[in-house]
Amino acid sequence: MNTSFNSALKQSTSIRKELSVLASAINSSNSSNSSDPSDPNASAPPTVSPAQFGTLSASLTAFTRTVDEYNALARQELNPAKQEKAYDRIRNFRTELGEFRAQFDALKTARDDAAHQMNRAELLGRRPYAQTPENPYAASQGGGAGGGGGTSTSGGGAATAEPCRQQSVAFFSSTNSALDDYIARGQAVLGDLSSQREMLKSTQRKMYTVANTLGVSGDTIRMIERRAREDKWIFWACVVVFVLFCWLVLHYLR
Repeated sequence: MNTSFNSALKQSTSIRKELSVLASAINSSNSSNSSDPSDPNASAPPTVSPAQFGTLSASLTAFTRTVDEYNALARQELNPAKQEKAYDRIRNFRTELGEFRAQFDALKTARDDAAHQMNRAELLGRRPYAQTPENPYAASQGGGAGGGGGTSTSGGGAATAEPCRQQSVAFFSSTNSALDDYIARGQAVLGDLSSQREMLKSTQRKMYTVANTLGVSGDTIRMIERRAREDKWIFWACVVVFVLFCWLVLHYLR
């Protein structure tokens, strides 16, 4: 039972550290998003990958399973003082688990809000706009000159290439986010499968123990039945010998 308690304590400390790291990362992202998005010198805000949330979700699941195992062991404790102490620890663990889940949900909501604000700022920054020249007849005058036409054509090509580049960047960014999400889900599923494998192995060992115990008990019962049968035959044989002895005594003494 002490092993389960130490494991639960380590998991609680690890989850608390992961929550603090995620909270600091999300706060940094929010502070970066609050700056001017149109500033070209502004650094890109630090992003929180879905893999981190997937790892934290798997840690919470493992912590819940460890607390349940500790609770099952506490029910089997024969010492009342140790059992009451274990129940107090379990209540504390369950309280921490509820707080961890509330913080996890709050961080997910903050991450979604930050992503929404970042996408909104990015879309507003991509909005096309037309700069009004000082001379409204400059475009018509430059249209007659050959050099002016070439400059206008190159400017139009650059303006066309910029949205394409931004779309490609947005596409790759969304693809990376989706891949991170799939990886996080895979890690969570792998953690659950590993825990189920350990549970099945433990159940198999218990079944083998029960089978061995039943086998020994069966052999013992068969040996007892055989000995009882032999004792019964010995008893009836003794009865027959005693009756014959009594008859012989009465027959010869008369």
